[in-house]
Amino acid sequence: MILFVNDLTVIDFSYLCDQRGAVGESWIVDMTLHGDLNDESMVLDFGLVKKQIKTIIDDTLDHKLALTNKTIVKTLESNTQTNVSFKYSDHKTINISAPSQAFCSLDSEHIDEKVVSKFLIDQIMPKMPSNIKKIELDLRAEHINGFYYHYSHGLKKHDGNCQRIVHGHRSTIGIFENDIKSVRLQKEWALRWEDIYLGSKEDLIAAESLKFIKPVEDALNFAYVAPQGYFELSISQSDCEILPVDTTVECIAQYIANELKISNQASDFKVVAYEGVGKGAIAYA
Repeated sequence: MILFVNDLTVIDFSYLCDQRGAVGESWIVDMTLHGDLNDESMVLDFGLVKKQIKTIIDDTLDHKLALTNKTIVKTLESNTQTNVSFKYSDHKTINISAPSQAFCSLDSEHIDEKVVSKFLIDQIMPKMPSNIKKIELDLRAEHINGFYYHYSHGLKKHDGNCQRIVHGHRSTIGIFENDIKSVRLQKEWALRWEDIYLGSKEDLIAAESLKFIKPVEDALNFAYVAPQGYFELSISQSDCEILPVDTTVECIAQYIANELKISNQASDFKVVAYEGVGKGAIAYA
């Protein structure tokens, strides 16, 4: 017997790519369970599927930074703080220090849907009842008929997992100028924020203030204390944009709207910014 659940959850995370650096991603999870009927004449109760399996996926990868075998990883003596260093694009490096729970290590040279799917199945299967014989996961990006960007960030004021300094999203963007959708402006912002790290100005620190990592060449350096612990990041300036506010989706939407208004005082703007799939904020200027 086969049981399926489409749109089980969305995994919002970042991963490290040889060419692109830190890439924010959002993948929708569809799942298929193969097995025998249990005493309730079910393969597995839908309530358990949505609660138990979604929880495993969330705890394993969601709002984390996925690491490959090419990442240099060092766990500090406290055994709770982890430093990572990753070289990409021939000459760039990203250095990060964060609580260990902010990372997910995969035994692979690269990250893609197939690698992550196999990894998650390996985490889920041992926790399934004996009647479940096989699990299939289909990870897919949202179909977007328009423009989008990949971004990573961290929200130090967030009580949940958004505080992790390099996690991210793949997000569509809608921009309206005088109530008319502007394809030109949407494309401009999608290109401007392609594989970007969005940092908050108040989290910037001097290189000599870094405690656990070394600054990279031509770097912007960030650090903050959040409920889960202490976070540091050193990343190339060319891969960043600094916002004068927090990098919540609400502030991102308003920042874009304000920037558009500055460049064209004669027009009114509406910005629809997404945080991954199916959620976001609307701002006006």
